[in-house]
Amino acid sequence: MKVPMVDMLAGYPPIREEIENAVKTVFNKANFILGEEVKKFEAEFAAHNGAKYCVGVANGTDALRMAYIASGIKAGDEVITSPFTFIATSETISQIGAVPVFADIDPVTFNLDPKSVEKKITKKTKAIVPVHLYGYPCDMDAFLALAKKHNLILIEDTAQAFTGKYKLGGKEWKSLGNIGHCGTYSFFPAKNLGAFGDGGAVTTNDQKIYETLVQLRNHGSKVRYHHEMEGFNSRLDTVQAAVLSIRLKHVEKWTEMRNKVAAGYAKALEGVCVTPVVPANARHSFNYYTIRFDSKAKRDNAQKHLTEQGIANQIYYPIALHLQEAYKHLGGKRGDLPVCDAVMDTVFSLPMYPELSDEQIKTVTDAVKASLKAAV
Repeated sequence: MKVPMVDMLAGYPPIREEIENAVKTVFNKANFILGEEVKKFEAEFAAHNGAKYCVGVANGTDALRMAYIASGIKAGDEVITSPFTFIATSETISQIGAVPVFADIDPVTFNLDPKSVEKKITKKTKAIVPVHLYGYPCDMDAFLALAKKHNLILIEDTAQAFTGKYKLGGKEWKSLGNIGHCGTYSFFPAKNLGAFGDGGAVTTNDQKIYETLVQLRNHGSKVRYHHEMEGFNSRLDTVQAAVLSIRLKHVEKWTEMRNKVAAGYAKALEGVCVTPVVPANARHSFNYYTIRFDSKAKRDNAQKHLTEQGIANQIYYPIALHLQEAYKHLGGKRGDLPVCDAVMDTVFSLPMYPELSDEQIKTVTDAVKASLKAAV
């Protein structure tokens, strides 16, 4: 049985009529740029996250870039983040003239390690950008404490973690992205809340950051043809906003379905490999389901075996950012971040989407087990 990494068509039929009606409404009004559906979605998204403000933008990469600028990060500032994530997190730091500084990751969660971060803080450090990798919440209590101690900006990269939650101080449940100064999101089609094209957003509780973001996404303009700053052409498309409003109504149900799939994987793979363990103070969004082997050889063999069986799989991420050619000038090398080096050689992501069936889960996990037997 072939199993795709993501089946974006599986969840479409139940909401087809809602989606098509929403899109037709936009077509009939022909208000394609910053139409009323954008404001509607922004209000709904902010309310869902418990945030005061949401600004819809063209994609998740722009969300990061503009969040950095609106938060006051400037050329020459150092920004500490994870080396184990997609390059959008760091390239946007460099593109505004700041300097990405990579700290090591936690061997269990694969998220940025607060202890490693503190060792990297200098007089030039302006911000910390924890990435909620795969949908697993970072240790936000520790990052809030670090930010307060060193007077730093805290920006959450929540591209993979919408609907994830963290129990702050062991008491209050907070949506990921609504804990730091602002949170950034991607609505790439394969995300938990995916558009039918590109899209992104930034949430914040800071009015000044919000107002700056609104200007930045529209060429730095509050009033048409009046530009108080240089900005970007990065507006969430009205059609995509209409689609996202419909999908937002279903996303919590889909997250529960993802968690059910994850539980099925964990049960079948118990004792076979390292599977995600979600602590009591966190809710995983399971944008990806990532397992870890005790050697690179076993991981590589599993990837080869599953691919031969027609089972989609992926390594997120095979080359960590500190080792990428793009950051050669920063002088990173193997051994600098030993946990990250070990993790990138041994992790492996399995198919993950809400509608994954028990039969498909069995097909995937049986193949993982078979790959390990073949490796012996």
